[in-house]
Order: sequence, then structure tokens, then C-alpha cells
Amino acid sequence: MKKTFMLDTNICSFIMREQPAAVLKRLEQAVLRGHRIVVSAITYSEMRFGATGPKASPRHIELVDAFCARLDAILPWDRAAVDATTEIKVALRQAGTPIGPNDTAIAGHAIAAGAVLVTNNVREFARVPGLVLEDWVN
Repeated sequence: MKKTFMLDTNICSFIMREQPAAVLKRLEQAVLRGHRIVVSAITYSEMRFGATGPKASPRHIELVDAFCARLDAILPWDRAAVDATTEIKVALRQAGTPIGPNDTAIAGHAIAAGAVLVTNNVREFARVPGLVLEDWVN
């Protein structure tokens, strides 16, 4: 069965910064098996914004563009993503365990897209009910 793997901002930054062999191998294996590798429009926005910061080098935008060009898609933020994100916000608020707004949106987008969220920030995302996670780092 073909899967969709959605990379979160943390793992994208880690891949671009560190070029970790184990994570790159997992990516390669996923591609060879015909799985889709995507990011949320929210992650793309975070990466683009990060490339404009005072510590960002002029090469940073080129790195982000080259990274995104190799993806199968940057998934657009749509009504299903908004609805799933709203459900997560309500559930986490009621549980008293909220996470950051962008992480909530990325989690909602992954659920709406039926994607496995790949992250090295499992502690934060593990609070989200119904979210399928994989940590390719640890």
C-alpha cells in the first residue's frame, strides 16, 4: 500500500542543515517504494520565513527551493485541513495539553491528507489524537 509521508518543519530543517545519512536513507527507501513525500503549505511557509531571518544566509532560500523541488508536492491548505486543525485545537484545549499553532495546523493537515507525519519532535505531536507519527531520527 502506498503511503504519503508529510515532513514537518523540524525534520526538513534537520535534513537541510545536517544531511543525516539515516534519514536520507529512509527518504530514499520511501521514494523507491513509490510512497509520496510531501510538506504542508504551513511547513513551506515556515521554511520560507526562516530563510529571511537575520541569521539566514543568502544561500538559505536556494536550499529551501532545492529541497522543495525534490518533493512530490507542497499540499495546499484547504477546508479539510482547517476542519481537522479545529478539531485538534478543541481536543487539546479540553485536555489542557495544547501545542503551538503551526504544529497544530501541520498535524491537522497530515490527518486531513491521510498522511504519516515524519518528525523529530515526537514529544509535541504525540499529544494529537489520531495522528500517525514516525520519527526517522531516533
